[in-house]
Amino acid sequence: MDGVPLVVALVIALAGVAVAAYERRASLEARRASSALDRSAQDLREQVQALDEERRAMDAVLSSMEEGIVLVGPDGRVRLANAATGRHLGTVPALLAGVLPLGLQETVRRTAAERRGQAVEVETGAPSRWLRGATIPVGEDGSVLLVLRDVTASKRLEHIRRDFVANASHELKTPAASIRATAETIRTAAADDPSVIPRFAEQLDREAVRLSRIVSDLLDLSRLETGSDLDERVSLDAVLREEGERVEEEAAEAGVELSIRAGPAPRVRGSARDLSLLIRNLVDNAIRYTKPGGRVHVSIDAGDGEVVLTVTDTGVGIPTRDLPRIFERFYRVDRARSRETGGTGLGLSIVKHVVENHGGSVGVTSELGRGTTFLVRLPAEPRT
Repeated sequence: MDGVPLVVALVIALAGVAVAAYERRASLEARRASSALDRSAQDLREQVQALDEERRAMDAVLSSMEEGIVLVGPDGRVRLANAATGRHLGTVPALLAGVLPLGLQETVRRTAAERRGQAVEVETGAPSRWLRGATIPVGEDGSVLLVLRDVTASKRLEHIRRDFVANASHELKTPAASIRATAETIRTAAADDPSVIPRFAEQLDREAVRLSRIVSDLLDLSRLETGSDLDERVSLDAVLREEGERVEEEAAEAGVELSIRAGPAPRVRGSARDLSLLIRNLVDNAIRYTKPGGRVHVSIDAGDGEVVLTVTDTGVGIPTRDLPRIFERFYRVDRARSRETGGTGLGLSIVKHVVENHGGSVGVTSELGRGTTFLVRLPAEPRT
């Protein structure tokens, strides 16, 4: 009987050891499970953070785009639209039915039905703008992506290009036709009435000069539209004195008093050739539109970090309604007088391009019947 308690004690001890071992294993399992859970939680946090960063990046890209992006689901609901959509359409629609103009809706519906890309241009808003909408089928559920782009500027440029080609063709055709008619007249008169030949020869020369001016101005304008080489230090007062000597005879023949004040002024960084064109066209224009007995005054002054060119005449003046358009190509206030004096309608457009290429500004004030003043401001080169 004495051995029974010993056995019991031994069993109890072994049970205790087993329980302790189990507890150790359970604790180890728990720690492992906790560690695995922590790792899973960390992985999940990192995945959520990565998804959040991707979403923010996508939002940043979409919000910075100039194009409007609209994703339309098969149920007609707008699933996604960026900020540019609101700028283009005036609002961010929640449904396809809210997308206006109607031409955009119809294009989205055709794309959904036919499962192929479409494109459409629509006019909208006041003042009028042109939008180009391109659609793409997305996925297999019938969703459609609509991309909107404002093409107003390109439409305007295309309109300007067409007008330019039409005007240039007309301007070139007129003197060319006159030259041909005069040449035929001279050929006939050579046998019938030789005394008229000098008069027609003078007309032929005048039209040839006019044609040459148009071609020269067109070439200058085309070159200036690509920019000017700003690699020279130009003394604008010296350029004015040079051009003044060139036009003195022209002013005298027109009966116009020409006065020039070219005081010392800072140099301008730019193109001497183009700045000569600027002055030549402004002075020629002033002489051309000033009647005999009138005056043209040209001056160069140093301003606050700029050089100021002023051309003032006592000519016919410009009507207020025409002032906003005088720098347009081929625009003429008085077509009859311009043709009479040999103007090409390109001089002031050349002036505007030269000024803009040199980072300056040009303004005009005028009073009908009293004269006109052009004021050109160009940045002076910093003194070193």
